[in-house]
Amino acid sequence: MKLGLAAWHRYMISGDVLLLEELVADDAVFHSPVVHRPQEGREKVLIYLTAAGQVFGNGTFGYVRELVDGPEACLEFECEMDGIRVNGIDLIRFDLEGRIIDFKVMVRPIKAINKVWERMAASLEKT
Repeated sequence: MKLGLAAWHRYMISGDVLLLEELVADDAVFHSPVVHRPQEGREKVLIYLTAAGQVFGNGTFGYVRELVDGPEACLEFECEMDGIRVNGIDLIRFDLEGRIIDFKVMVRPIKAINKVWERMAASLEKT
């Protein structure tokens, strides 16, 4: 799991999609803060995580706290979008090989959720 978490941090720093592709398991699931249904399967998870990287990758994103328990990590983040302070968590579960099998994002406050929804919808439309 530590290898998977280290790989996730490398991806977040570099933005290298090839690193992300190696990191996501075939049966991974993504839970969006704005989409009710979980997005299942490697391809869908890659689409959502790539879009999120574009949306959040505006130079203000950073992790401020990290809690690790066995194969799970809770990473609290902060960033700013159009003057709105966004606070949230990435809750990630890794398999035994260090690949992501479950990724859940939670965002607060409501203004931030609305801004994330707006930007993610625009980013996903491009794919």
